[in-house]
Amino acid sequence: MECNNCPEDFWSSPQRDRCVPKKTEFLSYHEPLGICLTTASLFGTFICAVVLGIFTYYRSTPMVRANNSELSFLLLVSLKLCFLCSLLFIGRPKLWTCQLRHAAFGISFVLSVSCILVKTMVVLAVFKASKPGGGASLKWFGAMQQRGTVLVLTSIQAAICTAWLVSSSPAPHKNTQYHNDKIVYECVVGSTVGFAVLLGYIGLLAVLSFLLAFLARNLPDNFNEAKLITFSMLIFCAVWVAFVPAYINSPGKYADAVEVFAILGLQFWSLGGSCLDPNVS
Repeated sequence: MECNNCPEDFWSSPQRDRCVPKKTEFLSYHEPLGICLTTASLFGTFICAVVLGIFTYYRSTPMVRANNSELSFLLLVSLKLCFLCSLLFIGRPKLWTCQLRHAAFGISFVLSVSCILVKTMVVLAVFKASKPGGGASLKWFGAMQQRGTVLVLTSIQAAICTAWLVSSSPAPHKNTQYHNDKIVYECVVGSTVGFAVLLGYIGLLAVLSFLLAFLARNLPDNFNEAKLITFSMLIFCAVWVAFVPAYINSPGKYADAVEVFAILGLQFWSLGGSCLDPNVS
């Protein structure tokens, strides 16, 4: 004869005579999807570590030195970080994981794309220097300039992430709107503008890398990696365009799964492109 509302985290029992805790939902390490994503992430990290070990062991050989070894080492490290950052999207969201996941994802991705962008610029500079009167262009692409360009481009993303975290930091959230009898744990991005700027900056660098590699795709010589970079960055941009609507329209843990799929897919593709480089085949 008397009805009582259950507390927020509880739901009525099937008999409607007591309140029972609501089920919780998040991308867990113990469910099949979480296990598959974790395995793929660790496998990619292992491959990067093996390739990095091979590069380090043969670092003094002409083959590795001709492949712009410093940028190659940095690219492998950034790929390794990208694989590892996907683990932050698995497990029950906490304040530090919500804050770290997108910052780590954004910075490591920009570091990776910056290395590819600089490698493309070096290819253009080398072939331009091979023409009469073009030797002056190489002085702008020495080892110091390459390191400086990667550092500046990555620092811009770090500044974006810092401003985002300070102004409106991502935080864990208990969402009860998707299901009445279930609590969906998720990370709200805080500032949508900050998240959009982070993604937009990665997309801008990817498009710029693609355009430069496209311009250099028909340059001669067997050591021209611009064709591979063009194809890789075309796939990168295609996945990036597909990721945004899929992420926005995926509820709860599936949004995290979509983001992890995008990260792992892009990194396996980048790693495969690096292994197919004629310089290291």
